[in-house]
Amino acid sequence: MKDVLISAPYMLPFMQRFTPVLEQLGMRVIIPEVHERLSEEELLAYAGQFDGTICGDDRYTRRVIQACQPRLKVISKWGTGIDSIDQEAAAEFGVGVRNTPNAFTVPVAESVLGYMLSFARCFNAMDSAMKAGEWKKIPGYTLSEKTLGVVGVGNVGKAVLRRARAFGMKLLGNDIVEIAPDFLLENSVESVSLRALLERADFISLNCSLTPSSFHLMNADSFGWCKPGAVLINTSRGPVVEEPALVRALQSGRLAGAALDVFEVEPLPAESPLLGMENVLLAPHNSNSSPFYWERVHWNSIRNLALGLDIPVGDIASIKALEQQA
Repeated sequence: MKDVLISAPYMLPFMQRFTPVLEQLGMRVIIPEVHERLSEEELLAYAGQFDGTICGDDRYTRRVIQACQPRLKVISKWGTGIDSIDQEAAAEFGVGVRNTPNAFTVPVAESVLGYMLSFARCFNAMDSAMKAGEWKKIPGYTLSEKTLGVVGVGNVGKAVLRRARAFGMKLLGNDIVEIAPDFLLENSVESVSLRALLERADFISLNCSLTPSSFHLMNADSFGWCKPGAVLINTSRGPVVEEPALVRALQSGRLAGAALDVFEVEPLPAESPLLGMENVLLAPHNSNSSPFYWERVHWNSIRNLALGLDIPVGDIASIKALEQQA
């Protein structure tokens, strides 16, 4: 039997389904108490007790990976982003890191469009006014009047741009790698520098991965480049934005608003100034919300875990069939 630590928050509520499957595959399940993610210290408490894991954004630092030796063989990330895992340390200690590419492209892209529509059509402001007893016609605008700039034109960024094109928006894209010319041509997207994008975009959607080059990409300097009255949308990773600089940009009126699904510290601290801002829409790192897509990631994460432990499993359908046998 292999011992496995299951700490992915979206998977934990359904462990009554998955534990029998994992047991049939020869795994003994360890389920810790998880509040959003496990910290380095919380993971160290389990060091040496498990051979593999399905994790969320748990902090698999070098210290944790080293402490988990020699047992730990695979980290199966529930979802796509692996920035919380020290990949250099994992490679050094022979720990496989597996994920589900393109896991939540559709729900995240739709979230971005939803945020843009909320600001453009003033839904939240009108709802608040009505509930406060005010019959107030707040002027809005159409998305076709505005320019969208997407920072990070990968799977999600491309999906956002394709959907925004249907609304007639002017489209700008920026990435550290060349954006495929056929995508630019077919979707009427202009590839520009970050500064040019920020100077021209009415909506700025951050859809880049968290890397050393994107850490605090949006800071005091880059906010200073933004077109006055722009709206920032971040559904990527919290540390892409330097939050104190964002707060200042909102307070000064440089930005007209922001929609944030991710934060530098999660859960968002109760003392955050963002919580008191009427021009800010907040969500608890939940733009991936979709039972349909969750289901795919659940089973692919189990498959990745098994493969990393050298347990033959075949395809996802064959693993799902074990649920019917349990």
